[in-house]
Amino acid sequence: MLEKFFKLHENHTTVKTEVIAGITTFMTMAYILAVNPSLLGNEFGSNMDATAVLIATCLASFVGTLAMALLANYPFALAPGMGLNAYFSFTVCGAMGYTWQVALMAVFIEGLIFIVLSLTNVREAIFNAIPSTLKKGVSAGIGLFIAFIGLQGAHIVVANDSTLVSYVDFAGNWHTQGICAVLALVGLFLTAILYIKGVKGSILVGIVATWALGMLAQAAGIYIVDAENGFYSLYPSLRFTDFSAIGITFGQCFQADFSGVGIFNFIVVLLSFLFVDMFDTIGTLIGVSAKAGMLDKEEKLPRIRPALLADAIATSVGAVFGTSTTTTFVESSAGVGEGARTGLASVVTGGLFLLAIFFAPIFTAIPGFATAPALIFVGFLMVSAILQVDFEDAAEALPAYLCMLAMPLVYSISEGIAIGVISYVAINVICGKSKKITPLMYILALLFICKYVFL
Repeated sequence: MLEKFFKLHENHTTVKTEVIAGITTFMTMAYILAVNPSLLGNEFGSNMDATAVLIATCLASFVGTLAMALLANYPFALAPGMGLNAYFSFTVCGAMGYTWQVALMAVFIEGLIFIVLSLTNVREAIFNAIPSTLKKGVSAGIGLFIAFIGLQGAHIVVANDSTLVSYVDFAGNWHTQGICAVLALVGLFLTAILYIKGVKGSILVGIVATWALGMLAQAAGIYIVDAENGFYSLYPSLRFTDFSAIGITFGQCFQADFSGVGIFNFIVVLLSFLFVDMFDTIGTLIGVSAKAGMLDKEEKLPRIRPALLADAIATSVGAVFGTSTTTTFVESSAGVGEGARTGLASVVTGGLFLLAIFFAPIFTAIPGFATAPALIFVGFLMVSAILQVDFEDAAEALPAYLCMLAMPLVYSISEGIAIGVISYVAINVICGKSKKITPLMYILALLFICKYVFL
């Protein structure tokens, strides 16, 4: 049955490979179960009920990931997007003063617009209009981006007032940041060695082994809990979730009070969600599918329309449950790195998100330094896509380079695409190579410029 539905043999994979890869993707994404309730529940932001957001996060991730598996048969997992949840909480609800019910309605409407666009050729046309070299730049940029996320999660890279980022001070923060960084580096070397030796599940083994070493470090007193500064106990909790909390957020987007909400400001919020979600999703699909070898000879992704539709459905459903925009996660690349090629891996990942509702405290105990080796190593696998760019042709290579460079530095996939598209059009037009630019690329470049000017 699994072979018939997911076409495992045709995609050169097995049930074992897909299951391990699905678990790996979930492990690298599990941090969202802790981060999303923290952001949306922040008293200076949207101030939502944290337990309700946790349940909504699990349900939205389950529905979206399962839709991706059943509609598109791709190993891409979905969850409330990072960046979008911060914008939801601190900008829309915090700075602009809107209620979280109004913000959820904006997300719900955005999802409906996406559903319409996904049923037409608009989003598919955008995906196909992006030149091959930019797609390679996107894939490499995402590799650098998730590696940077991993370096941050491991506390190897920390903030610095003079240089923006710097290396961690091992000695000064040995029992918190220092030991986390060391454990992440050990996990990275372990993952790399296992991968080079051809051990199946090497990335997943690296995550679990790093977490286990962390628990041993805590037991030995090397790692010290400092909850006030974000260093929590590494031991999983056995308490269960309060399921009744979902009633606090479920369907509340339809109860939004729009009195005092300016129509122009609401449209700006809606368009901001729309722009970031659209190009984050397209960027992730390009990057992950390119690395997995899923693009055809014309650099197009087969079954792109149902993949985009699954993403759109997840956004609206997530808003009904009570969470910010649900989108395709770049951490899906960790599963692809483990060999995932079909929706079976997504079924496993989605099932674990559903299971996480019951055992959320256990999954949320997975520390950032344990998933960091997976992200850093998968970043290495993805950045190799830049080798396929012809650097002898600067008009093609420079936009791909700028796209790759921008993603980690501005901390956004969509912004990296924007810079890549604008620079590609500008450079080729000025250099007299405008014939190879499609009309849609001109439109995209203009829209991105308008976004910077007006939004």
